[in-house]
Amino acid sequence: MTSLAVANPGSLIQSVDWVAIAPPLIAAVAALVVLLTDLFLPERHKKWLGRLTAAGLALALIALLPLTGGSPRATFCAQNVAGGSDTPSISGPAAGGCSYVADHFALVFQLLALGGALIAALLSAHTVESEKLPRGEYWFLLLSSATGAALLPASRDLATMVIALEVASLPAFALVALRRDGRGAEAAFKFFVSSVTATAVMLLGVGFVYAASGSLHLGAVAQGLEHAPGQLRPLAEAGAVLTLVGFAFKVAAVPFHFWVPDTYTGAPLPVAGYLSVVGKAAGLSGLALATTVAFRPYAHTWGLVLAVLAAVTMTVGNVGALRQRFDTRYSAVRLLAWSSVGQAGYLLVPLAAAGYAPDGVDPLGATAAYALIYGVVNLGAFGVVAAVGRRAGTSVDEFRGLFARNRWTALALAFFLLCLAGLPPGVVGLFGKVVVFRAAVDAGLGWLAVVMAVNVVVALYYYLLWTARLFAPAGEEPLGEAATGHRLPASLTATLGLTASAAVVLSVAPQLVLQVAGGSLF
Repeated sequence: MTSLAVANPGSLIQSVDWVAIAPPLIAAVAALVVLLTDLFLPERHKKWLGRLTAAGLALALIALLPLTGGSPRATFCAQNVAGGSDTPSISGPAAGGCSYVADHFALVFQLLALGGALIAALLSAHTVESEKLPRGEYWFLLLSSATGAALLPASRDLATMVIALEVASLPAFALVALRRDGRGAEAAFKFFVSSVTATAVMLLGVGFVYAASGSLHLGAVAQGLEHAPGQLRPLAEAGAVLTLVGFAFKVAAVPFHFWVPDTYTGAPLPVAGYLSVVGKAAGLSGLALATTVAFRPYAHTWGLVLAVLAAVTMTVGNVGALRQRFDTRYSAVRLLAWSSVGQAGYLLVPLAAAGYAPDGVDPLGATAAYALIYGVVNLGAFGVVAAVGRRAGTSVDEFRGLFARNRWTALALAFFLLCLAGLPPGVVGLFGKVVVFRAAVDAGLGWLAVVMAVNVVVALYYYLLWTARLFAPAGEEPLGEAATGHRLPASLTATLGLTASAAVVLSVAPQLVLQVAGGSLF
């Protein structure tokens, strides 16, 4: 079903499979349309830019539908590829040397990236107006970053992966800095410096890998590393480790997590939610591709490294969340930031298990399933924080007695927190943790499963403490949305309704996550 073919050996003239590249392409075109429209649109009509952004992301999501249910499609190939069996995928070498492959793995993470960006756009509509952020620049940067995040899961060579990662990251720096109160500039500076350092290390690693393998295509890299001369093996191993640094940074794995709390608290709140889901999904997909395809010959080495990284990341994230004071102004966002670091540890567990899985067993579906669950729930939690933060602060203490003032918002946040904790009625969160736990046990990583179980219990404390405050007696001065008699804006209502409905449906029928994320990966 692959429609790309090189006209003849050595020719650079190729036919492009436009259907395969449609999702990121539509997001990119929408970004350009928004940028140009901003130049000519009168100030009083610039609210339409947000609607145009949401429409572009919705069209990109619709463009995923023709790619489902059939054979993977590949384009931008270095040689002729004939037949679906030769089409590269996450589970095997890229036999055709293609740079872009729309297989099941790519579609799942594109769904997460574009869907997360759409929810972030709905969440941003009120924030852009209330904080007087530059509207044209904001929506253009959001679409540009979403384009890179959607391109990365389908990339099948290291050069394209690096470019996609930077396309996703560079606009995010500017989005963080758009808040003009001092905190945004400081947060963006920390984000930028740490990210540039990680990228420089990653590019050095890519250079080493190319020198050792003679190729940048993931399947060819795996073959080259497997047959590399003995004197090049140290160079190849060093290159593999350095290459993974850039993706570990985007995932916010320890010790590359230090930018997360300050960046999230300094950024506009929808941007923090976007980074916690879409940015993490981009890094996770790149990490999965690099390890399971390009560096498959070193599976036991990177499997152990990722297992240790997962254990340390979830532990540091949960301990950091425990240390947050509930009476400081920005503790709600910081708490979600540290929670995001802890959740990154859970996401790394199936990747570590992939290094130990026997042939024919692929635990990466567990990562995809948990990423989808986490994306819906975490964006919903950020939506509630944005709703409460409109009339009150974003300290966790501001949520005290929220149920008495706005019961539906309180119930939504309580449900999201229980999903993150993995407790009923948040069945979908429990389901996700069980899937990840099973991947570790099946791969023989019993010690990692024990560390994960301990961390799940530790995380219960701060999730349940926050939940309890929602139903505690309110203080003397009512705070929050209901106290002032104001209704939630339509965009915030849509965000909360969409995420809460998805979480409830998935809790009632969690098998839907397996059907979407599993496919050939389970």
